[in-house]
Amino acid sequence: MRPEFNKPRRTAASNSSIPLVLMLLLSLDLQIEGGESSKSSKRPTEKHWAFAHPPRPAPPLVSNSQWSRNSIDRFILARLEKERMTPAVEGDRVTLARRLFLDLIGLPPTQSELDRFLRDKAPDAYERLVERLLESPHYGERWGRWWLDIARYADSNGYSIDAPRSIWPYRDWVVRALNGDLPFDEFVVSQLAGDMLPEATLEQKIATGFHRNTQINQEGGIDKEQFRIDSVFDRVGTTGTAFLGLTIACAQCHDHKFDPITQKEFYQLFAFFNNAEEPEMPLAPANQIDQAARIEAEVVSYIKDIPRKDPAIWNRMLAWEQSLTPAQRQAQTEQVRMAFDVQFPLRSEEKKLTALTAFIEQDASNKSHQSDISKKRRQKPAIETTMILRELPEPRDTRFFIKGDFTRPREPVKPGVPAVLHPFPTSAPPNRLGLARWLVSPENPLMARVTVNRVWQHYFGRGLVETENDFGTQGSLPTHPQLLDWLATEFVAKKWSLKSLHRLIACSSTYRQSSRARDELSAVDPYNRLLARQSRLRLDAEVVRDVGLSASGLLNRRLGGPPVFPPQPDGVMSLGQVKREWKTSAGEDRFRRGLYTFFFRATPHPSLSVFDAPDSFSTCTRRLRSNTPLQALTLLNDSGAYEFARELAARTLLEGGATDTQRLNYAFQRCVSRAPTANESEVLTALLKDELKELSSTPPKIQSIPGPNGLNATEFAAWTSIARVVLNLDETITRE
Repeated sequence: MRPEFNKPRRTAASNSSIPLVLMLLLSLDLQIEGGESSKSSKRPTEKHWAFAHPPRPAPPLVSNSQWSRNSIDRFILARLEKERMTPAVEGDRVTLARRLFLDLIGLPPTQSELDRFLRDKAPDAYERLVERLLESPHYGERWGRWWLDIARYADSNGYSIDAPRSIWPYRDWVVRALNGDLPFDEFVVSQLAGDMLPEATLEQKIATGFHRNTQINQEGGIDKEQFRIDSVFDRVGTTGTAFLGLTIACAQCHDHKFDPITQKEFYQLFAFFNNAEEPEMPLAPANQIDQAARIEAEVVSYIKDIPRKDPAIWNRMLAWEQSLTPAQRQAQTEQVRMAFDVQFPLRSEEKKLTALTAFIEQDASNKSHQSDISKKRRQKPAIETTMILRELPEPRDTRFFIKGDFTRPREPVKPGVPAVLHPFPTSAPPNRLGLARWLVSPENPLMARVTVNRVWQHYFGRGLVETENDFGTQGSLPTHPQLLDWLATEFVAKKWSLKSLHRLIACSSTYRQSSRARDELSAVDPYNRLLARQSRLRLDAEVVRDVGLSASGLLNRRLGGPPVFPPQPDGVMSLGQVKREWKTSAGEDRFRRGLYTFFFRATPHPSLSVFDAPDSFSTCTRRLRSNTPLQALTLLNDSGAYEFARELAARTLLEGGATDTQRLNYAFQRCVSRAPTANESEVLTALLKDELKELSSTPPKIQSIPGPNGLNATEFAAWTSIARVVLNLDETITRE
């Protein structure tokens, strides 16, 4: 039910010559300026469905009880029977296996894995495959990417400088937590307030990186407090979207226009997050940290002593400073830029040392000082760091900002939660830990609903509530409200186990349906909202890469570690304000999963962007799925994709059999997990013959690209063309 807009109070001025529109504007402006709108706003008395605690509905009775494998099926089938519709037949075993592999671990099955499943004729063969995949370490990678979208994870700071950051240990924590099936309530508490838990572990502190994924502005001359506050604004909005499915950020400048959330309540939530500092935490034993600090102190002492031995170095340093281009100056650290901004005679000793260090480390005229420093630093243990939140010993003063403007603070605000939701316990501490426990309380009507809806969306392409990021009054109504509530209450009853939820959905008859379109459904349910069949879904950007890596046999299955730099087109890193180096990874790191590709916010890897990876500027709760010519061109011509094709061609010739038919079957099977049809074989065979004929007429050109392992160059080039085609098939990058 949509709430009414506030009506202006009738006053003596109502009959004056002041135009009615002006009166309305004045009334609105006074309401916002005064910050008292929460007292005067009228709220609907009828409670919106999402703000009421979910009941535990009983699964309905259905006539086709043999089709139903679990309670999900009974809710889905009851609605289909009501509409006089029938569910689709079950998908064939090859399709089901590939679907499960892609949905649960984000990788296609290998031929041996597929054969194992196809040979297993036991009644519970499918369920046991689900269990094997849920126990796979790659499950955490696949579902970790799902969560990192929500966490707006990236490997750079954003804004114009977009400098690299070290926060990948948070990414690895997410993968480990999901692999271990950490209960979702603990998963949430650790990320919002892990540092505040009693005797917090290193893992729990790393988890607070969730809210360090905000952007950081490192430009010179900025007001640091403004951008700190912007980060807190982001944390409030992200918390509302990620855990409540509400557009709480809309109340930053005024009362929410549609939902019963006041501007004052926004700043009450703001107060929970306003008391955190933002350090970088070293990830090493204390003795290594002490050793690194000692060696770095020796380096500082060495640099301090250079001007005594070489007084002319100051003039060379100033000449170097003046030679820097604006882009080179902007690429320096904030401390160096601040030193540059002060004229040399006025610089403090600390600023002089900062500028001198930059000069020594970056200018080639120094190959002796750099050598000495390098020798010292080679003794220094490599210590990774990660970005975390840490509560201040004394809380900051939080104030209501008029129209969301941090330069216009008004009255103080204490931590609090929206009145429309369950109350904040009087015994709970008014800090991030208290807020986190309030969010995961069984009394929260939204947390479980929002979470199960997003998991459902992953499996069917659309949530039971289509507006997965807005459960407010302007959001879509659920297509199956009782199923949504049953899933939410079941999630809590199963102790917030995500794996139990995956098992329930993946083992249902609803999930196992064929995705083949049916004419009789197109008129009554063209968008498949009632799920009389499965949905056919284009793979996520990272999984598109992973399928190519797997099909070619190049995939490096190692988990975790720093991000990597797979090949990308020349010139990409010049598109941002600061040109940065992209040093392509060598060895096995070149073939890591897409999850581990270094993500610059300003200049993301093109293959991720073209397949709709989120930009990581803000939380993403549903990826777009576009269909553009650029995607086909990328799979055909991108240097990484071409590398996959060459490797697939080589494997096909070396392992695929002696005949062209056997080899076509081999290459096709590696990409889509099935043999080609007669028509597909005919088309590919004709293409192969044409390629061999064309390439045989230009031997000098082909001989310049020799085949690996002594393969005939012409034959290898022809099969590379075949590999490019099958890697680019719609079915290769689609979950059926």
